Amino acid sequence: MSAIKFTALEKSLLIDKLQRYFAKELEQDLGQFDADFLLDFFTQELGAVYYNRGLYDAQALMSEKLELISEQIVELELPVS
Repeated sequence: MSAIKFTALEKSLLIDKLQRYFAKELEQDLGQFDADFLLDFFTQELGAVYYNRGLYDAQALMSEKLELISEQIVELELPVS
Protein backbone atom coordinates (compact mmCIF):
# COMPACT_ATOMS: atom_id res chain seq x y z
CA MET A 1 0.00 0.00 0.00
CA SER A 2 1.27 3.44 -0.80
CA ALA A 3 1.32 6.15 1.82
CA ILE A 4 -1.96 7.90 2.56
CA LYS A 5 -1.87 11.40 1.09
CA PHE A 6 -4.32 14.23 1.59
CA THR A 7 -4.86 17.25 -0.61
CA ALA A 8 -4.02 20.61 0.93
CA LEU A 9 -7.73 21.30 1.41
CA GLU A 10 -8.37 17.91 3.05
CA LYS A 11 -5.42 18.37 5.37
CA SER A 12 -6.56 21.87 6.30
CA LEU A 13 -10.06 20.60 7.12
CA LEU A 14 -8.69 17.71 9.20
CA ILE A 15 -6.34 19.99 11.11
CA ASP A 16 -9.24 22.34 11.82
CA LYS A 17 -11.29 19.41 13.15
CA LEU A 18 -8.44 18.36 15.43
CA GLN A 19 -8.07 21.88 16.76
CA ARG A 20 -11.81 22.21 17.42
CA TYR A 21 -11.89 18.81 19.14
CA PHE A 22 -9.02 19.74 21.44
CA ALA A 23 -10.63 23.08 22.26
CA LYS A 24 -14.11 21.67 22.91
CA GLU A 25 -13.40 18.29 24.53
CA LEU A 26 -10.03 18.85 26.18
CA GLU A 27 -10.18 22.61 26.67
CA GLN A 28 -6.68 22.89 25.21
CA ASP A 29 -5.34 25.05 22.44
CA LEU A 30 -3.72 22.97 19.71
CA GLY A 31 -1.54 25.08 17.47
CA GLN A 32 -1.28 24.65 13.71
CA PHE A 33 2.14 22.96 13.88
CA ASP A 34 1.08 20.56 16.66
CA ALA A 35 -2.17 19.70 14.89
CA ASP A 36 -0.29 19.06 11.65
CA PHE A 37 2.19 16.83 13.50
CA LEU A 38 -0.64 14.96 15.26
CA LEU A 39 -2.48 14.42 11.98
CA ASP A 40 0.68 13.02 10.39
CA PHE A 41 1.10 10.67 13.36
CA PHE A 42 -2.50 9.43 13.16
CA THR A 43 -2.21 8.99 9.42
CA GLN A 44 1.04 7.02 9.58
CA GLU A 45 0.24 4.93 12.64
CA LEU A 46 -3.52 4.43 12.37
CA GLY A 47 -4.39 5.18 8.75
CA ALA A 48 -3.82 1.62 7.54
CA VAL A 49 -6.31 0.26 10.08
CA TYR A 50 -9.06 2.57 8.81
CA TYR A 51 -8.09 1.99 5.19
CA ASN A 52 -8.22 -1.79 5.64
CA ARG A 53 -11.59 -1.56 7.41
CA GLY A 54 -12.91 0.37 4.41
CA LEU A 55 -11.63 -2.34 2.09
CA TYR A 56 -13.25 -5.10 4.17
CA ASP A 57 -16.53 -3.20 4.27
CA ALA A 58 -16.42 -2.66 0.50
CA GLN A 59 -15.64 -6.35 -0.05
CA ALA A 60 -18.57 -7.40 2.16
CA LEU A 61 -20.91 -5.06 0.28
CA MET A 62 -19.73 -6.41 -3.07
CA SER A 63 -20.27 -9.99 -1.87
CA GLU A 64 -23.83 -9.14 -0.81
CA LYS A 65 -24.57 -7.49 -4.15
CA LEU A 66 -23.08 -10.39 -6.13
CA GLU A 67 -25.17 -12.87 -4.12
CA LEU A 68 -28.28 -10.83 -4.89
CA ILE A 69 -27.42 -10.76 -8.59
CA SER A 70 -26.86 -14.53 -8.57
CA GLU A 71 -30.28 -15.06 -6.96
CA GLN A 72 -31.92 -12.79 -9.52
CA ILE A 73 -30.28 -14.65 -12.39
CA VAL A 74 -31.65 -17.94 -11.06
CA GLU A 75 -35.12 -16.36 -10.95
CA LEU A 76 -34.79 -15.49 -14.66
CA GLU A 77 -34.10 -19.06 -15.69
CA LEU A 78 -36.67 -20.57 -17.98
CA PRO A 79 -38.08 -23.98 -17.27
CA VAL A 80 -36.55 -26.78 -19.28
CA SER A 81 -39.06 -29.25 -20.70
